[in-house]
Amino acid sequence: MPISEHLDQLAAFEPTTLPVVSIYLNTQPDQHGRANFASFIRKEFAALANTFASRSPERLSFERDAERIRQYLADELEPSTNGLAIFACAGKGDFFLAVQLDVPLNRNQLYVGDQPHLYTLARLYDQNRRYAVVIADTNSARIFVFGLMKIVSQEQVNSTKVSRTQVGGWSQARYQRHVRNYQLHHAKEIVEALDRTVREEEIEKIVFGGDEVIIPVLRDQLPDFLAQKVVDVLRLDIRTPEQEILSATIEAMRGQDARDDAELVKRLFDEHRAGGLGAVGLRQTLVALKNGQVDELILSASIKEIRGDAGEDTEVFTSDELVTRATQTGAEVRFIEDPALMADAGGVGAMLRFRL
Repeated sequence: MPISEHLDQLAAFEPTTLPVVSIYLNTQPDQHGRANFASFIRKEFAALANTFASRSPERLSFERDAERIRQYLADELEPSTNGLAIFACAGKGDFFLAVQLDVPLNRNQLYVGDQPHLYTLARLYDQNRRYAVVIADTNSARIFVFGLMKIVSQEQVNSTKVSRTQVGGWSQARYQRHVRNYQLHHAKEIVEALDRTVREEEIEKIVFGGDEVIIPVLRDQLPDFLAQKVVDVLRLDIRTPEQEILSATIEAMRGQDARDDAELVKRLFDEHRAGGLGAVGLRQTLVALKNGQVDELILSASIKEIRGDAGEDTEVFTSDELVTRATQTGAEVRFIEDPALMADAGGVGAMLRFRL
């Protein structure tokens, strides 16, 4: 199940008086081939258990969650998993959701509240959105979908190779026309497969690589819908190993993400200044979230708590609370990595669906 669907499921979780455990673990093996989260689990579970009254419903629910999580880690964690998110509340219908990831997490985290802690999962999703890669030459193409630092899907497009002996006796001009027609047909087949992949996987960005002859032909055949999604053309050969393609395209996507962040924040402030579909600061963003107006919640990734302006709203909200409110109303969440971009907005803003 895609992370976006997990986020929707978790956002629908109604607040409860019983403890909801949210745990994020870096399960990537160290140089000795062992994961290093066991001591974190042991210490944190022991410390948190003592915060609940003995034999209370809260204590019993938490202890059942702790045991189930330990059992899951012992029996069901795949060796290839690098990151893990688990959400549990035994006292509320034995709720339990585990998400195994290929992406390692920066650190181990454990939260206990009345709802699942979504911030880390939402940021992971925003940083690793799916994208398509097309590596092509004049006879074949490989189409990949990458997400969360792994291959989600791949497809091969092959066309019959044209050799000079197959068209012996033709004039040079006639042969060249035949080659151009063949390349055009090949490009159209690739575009058809790419179009299908982009629509089925809801791809936002595309990277090209491959033969310098076919790439211009291929790009000329792209409809506007696809052309607008192309972010880079890389020097990659059709025989390039998958891991090298992934590494090279991740770098291209990181650069594009930085440009997208700057463009999004500029658009936010332009809309705000023009009295349009832009809310800036905590107070305006909270009102828009309450009214269901938010299309995209925009958060500075460096801020964990956001305070309203003096004299307006001095209440403090955590970024996780804002992420949960946005997800519950079907809004996208965008994290801005450069803290300077959102400094004048206090770290939070929103693009709106409509004005009141």
